[in-house]
Amino acid sequence: MTTHATTPAPGTAPAAPGAAHRLRNGELRRMVAEQLARDPAALTPGAIATKLGGKSSGAVGNALATLEARGEAEKVGTSPVTYRATGKTADAAKTATVAPRGTSPAAAPSTPSDAPALVTGPVRRPNGQMYHPRKLSGLSDVTALRRLRDANVSALMYGPPGTGKTSVVEAAFDDLVTIQGDSDTVTDDFVGSYTQTPDGRYEFAYGPLVTAMREGRALFIDDATLIPPTVLAVVYPAMDGRRQIIIKTHKNEVVDAAPGFYVVAGHNPGVHGAVLTDALSSRFSAQIHVSTDYDLATQLKIDAKAVRVAKNLATRQEKGEIGWAPQLRELIAFNRIADVLGITAAAGNLVGIAPEEDRDVVAEAVRNVFGADISPLSLGAQF
Repeated sequence: MTTHATTPAPGTAPAAPGAAHRLRNGELRRMVAEQLARDPAALTPGAIATKLGGKSSGAVGNALATLEARGEAEKVGTSPVTYRATGKTADAAKTATVAPRGTSPAAAPSTPSDAPALVTGPVRRPNGQMYHPRKLSGLSDVTALRRLRDANVSALMYGPPGTGKTSVVEAAFDDLVTIQGDSDTVTDDFVGSYTQTPDGRYEFAYGPLVTAMREGRALFIDDATLIPPTVLAVVYPAMDGRRQIIIKTHKNEVVDAAPGFYVVAGHNPGVHGAVLTDALSSRFSAQIHVSTDYDLATQLKIDAKAVRVAKNLATRQEKGEIGWAPQLRELIAFNRIADVLGITAAAGNLVGIAPEEDRDVVAEAVRNVFGADISPLSLGAQF
C-alpha cells in the first residue's frame, strides 16, 4: 500500500511519526476561527468540518462552543446550529498554537528530544507556594507527569493524605481543572446540570469534565476512590480510545476530547471508604506511590525532633504495627504551632491528632524523642 505525505496546515508543526492526524493543543480551534473569519456566511459545524478536510464535526462543534464562550464566534441559528464570525474571530485565528509543555512555541519537527524539558528547580503552584520536584524513574516527578501526558498515559497518584499528591499535580499542569471527590459526588458534578437564570429560564451549565475535554486541559480527580464507581464511570469513555462522552441529561449531546485532554487522579488507600475498583485501576496505566519527602522536611527547616518522630512512626507503619504516621502536612503544621505555642504544645498536638487506636504508640515515640511525658493539647483550669 502506497502512502503520500501531506503538507501541514499553516501554523502547525510536522506531525510526529504515528501521530499524523493529531493536532497540537488549541490548533483545531484556531483553524475553525480561521474558517469563520474568511467566510461571511453562517456555517454549521458539519460544513466547517468538511472545509477543514473531513475533521470530526463533534470536535469542531466543541471548538465552536469554546469560541462562542470567549466571544470569538456567534451562534446565529439553532435548527440547524450555525455560527458566524465576530470582531474577535480574526484575532483568534492568529493565535499561536500551544506547544507541548516544556518546548518553545516554535518547536522543530517532533523528535524524541522534543519531550518536555527536565524540570529540576522549584515550580510555583496556583496558590503561590513553591513545589520542590522529587525524583521519579530518573526524572523529576513534574517532568515525568508531563511526559506521561504527552503519551496519553493516565496516572494515579496514591499514598497517605498530606504527602503532596495534589502539590505535584498542580506543579506539573498549569491548565489544571480539579474535581474534589467524595461519597456525595454525582454525575452532574462532572458533566454539568441545568441552572435557573435570573429571568426564570433554565440553561445547561457544563461541568469540569466537559470544560477539560473541550479545551484540551488536564483533569485532576482528587480522592477519586471515594466517588461511587457508577458515578466515576462517566469519565471512562473520555479516557479510552473513544475520547468522547454523551451527556444524556442534555439532549444526548456528544462531547469529543480535544488534543491535550488528560486525566490524573489521587487515591488515599488508608482513608475509610476509599475503594480502588478493577475498572478504575485498569484506566490508570501508571500508578505512582507518593510518600513524605523527609529530606524536603529538613530543607523546610522542620524541627529535627519532629522529623525523627515521623520517620520512626513511618517505619512502624510500613511493618504494619500502626496505621498512621505524620506526613509532610502534619510536620509543616508542627512548625507553625511551635512558633505560636511552643515545641511542647506542637509535640502534644502530634499525639492528639493520631487516630485513637495508634495514640499510645505515637505518644511513646514522641516521649522517646522529646524526652518528656507529652500530652495532647487540652484546656486546663480557668485562666
